[in-house]
Amino acid sequence: MNSKFRGVIPPVVTPLTAAGEVDRVSFENSLNRMIDAGVNGLFVLGSSGEVAFSTDDRRKEIIQTAMEIVDGRVPVLVGCIDTETNRVIEHALEARELGADAIVATAPFYALGGLPEIERHFRLIHEAVPDTPLFAYDIPVCVHTKLPGDLLVRLGLDGVLTGVKDSSNDDVAFRFLVDDNNKAGHPLTLLTGQEVVVDGAYMAGADGSVPGLANVEATGYVHMWNAYQEGDWRAVREEQDKLAALMRIVTVTSGVSGFGAGVGAFKTALALLGVFATNQMPNPVLPLKGENVRRIADVLKENGLELAATPEEVSESTER
Repeated sequence: MNSKFRGVIPPVVTPLTAAGEVDRVSFENSLNRMIDAGVNGLFVLGSSGEVAFSTDDRRKEIIQTAMEIVDGRVPVLVGCIDTETNRVIEHALEARELGADAIVATAPFYALGGLPEIERHFRLIHEAVPDTPLFAYDIPVCVHTKLPGDLLVRLGLDGVLTGVKDSSNDDVAFRFLVDDNNKAGHPLTLLTGQEVVVDGAYMAGADGSVPGLANVEATGYVHMWNAYQEGDWRAVREEQDKLAALMRIVTVTSGVSGFGAGVGAFKTALALLGVFATNQMPNPVLPLKGENVRRIADVLKENGLELAATPEEVSESTER
């Protein structure tokens, strides 16, 4: 197991200006805030980081900006996510050139194949960038394929995969993967992409978490990880309970769904907290406004977070 990638590794949300450009000042605010909270790494250009909405130039800008801000303080994992193998390899080679500590790739998701094609996909990526750790990103809701545990462990044993970022929402499969990984000698670092049941993943034996909510409140996830390392399960549960209550920011909105509801809520919360200048979203997704912003503000206040901007200011921030 590569201990470099254990602990809390938030999937970084990308801040945008009202004009839709990368907002470096807000990006620096957010990354420094998470690093100061004690996170163990950062994952840029994941689903929360708008990888699917970003051109090649935008991806490069996000990686370069993140690497400059982080400046070696924590490991940076970079999402190299695209429809097919050759495109992923192009992204991986550039991420390596820009200093990524690890790359993260999903299964192919346009010309869907079977398990032999998926296995070959990961092996070809590793062959192209053998000196850079490779994580498999298991997110079947987006790529329409659930990565089987036996395949993942085999690729770990063969040195193809360093680890797995599990966003499958399949807790049973994750538990089986942890067990199989342990029986094989723990070749894989296993990270849960959950926010609300991280305590359960830790009880199963996860090596860390990649919670999007940590963009909003990283301290609780760091406390939970530290309590897990100390075997203080009561503290683990208490931290998870508080974070679960805060995660209601993604459920109180109406009239929106998917990326607009989830990452839209994170961006709105960060704007209300004064970390982001706007809650702008990438096209064609609209930013949250009006009553949805007020509902998120109410959840933040109910959970003891102090607002730096009013809901009205946030609603108007994308109109300048």
